[in-house]
Amino acid sequence: MSKLSDHLFLVTILVYAVAMVAFAADLAFRRQVVPIFRSGDVIRRTPQATRVDERELVGAGVSTGPGGRSSSLPVDPPRSSAASAGSSGAGGPGEGDDAGGHFTWLARAAVGLTALGWLIHLATIVTRGIAARRVPWGNMFEFSTVAAFICVTAFLVLLAKQRARWLGTFVLLPVVLYLGLAGTVLYKSAGPLVPALNSYWLKIHVLAAITASGLFFVSGIVALLYLAKSYRPDGPMLSRLPAAEKLDRITYGIVALSFPIWTFAVIAGAIWAEAAWGRYWGWDPKETWSFITWVIYAGYLHARSTAGWRGRRAAWFAVAAFAALIVNYYVVNIWIVGLHSYAGVG
Repeated sequence: MSKLSDHLFLVTILVYAVAMVAFAADLAFRRQVVPIFRSGDVIRRTPQATRVDERELVGAGVSTGPGGRSSSLPVDPPRSSAASAGSSGAGGPGEGDDAGGHFTWLARAAVGLTALGWLIHLATIVTRGIAARRVPWGNMFEFSTVAAFICVTAFLVLLAKQRARWLGTFVLLPVVLYLGLAGTVLYKSAGPLVPALNSYWLKIHVLAAITASGLFFVSGIVALLYLAKSYRPDGPMLSRLPAAEKLDRITYGIVALSFPIWTFAVIAGAIWAEAAWGRYWGWDPKETWSFITWVIYAGYLHARSTAGWRGRRAAWFAVAAFAALIVNYYVVNIWIVGLHSYAGVG
């Protein structure tokens, strides 16, 4: 069963890699929904159009309504390309939305391969648990495997709810690299837990940390895409992404969902620490960086809800929190000695 899990792990990476290439090709060759300017008039392709060639002509004081009939309603005068892209310079309201383009065979193949990889990924985790005769998240290799699974699951939910197939390449690329690192540097054969981890709190505390980490992973990616989009709205591939405002909203929504889960993980870890070491908090490096990560994400949510932070400031805040999460996972677990060192690669 352990060998089967390892083989399924490799197949998972391969399927995700092919799906990533398919998403990239679909993103590169898909039609854009962007403003077009000609002869002083603004011709805007509407993302809600039932046909690809359907247009709305906005003239100086004249607009066309449904069925091509003219309307006397006043309209804004034509603006420049940069102005029509929004205050952030991030593209028009329909830009990059799947509603405005065909669902190509590349997109269908990419989505199908991702779903197939997700199923194989799930089988990898289940067979690993059967082989080890315990929950399959007792070391960094298993933690990484399950966190990547949560990440892909979050992407599939966004794909269904937000039609976010534009996110496929940007999620699957780091997932493939993440799993590749887990399968080489962090790999550990299936086996029993070390005594310190043999507790029912492993099922509670670590699973909550994995879930929050996988979701934070996606929010960090979207925040980075927002920053790239806001600085280079016409950059390669970036012009095919949704408006930066939508990326900002998605980042906030994922963080708002993940933060309570991370909070519960920190609290559950403190309770486990009291049972294992006789104290709730001892400023162990892992505890400290978990708290630092919590504080930065709390600051991000607080800044948005009270100070009204939006745009680049909020995005940089989210990226800083994501960086703290990476330090907490890799640097603290591998290079800093502490009471949590037994959870590392050895």
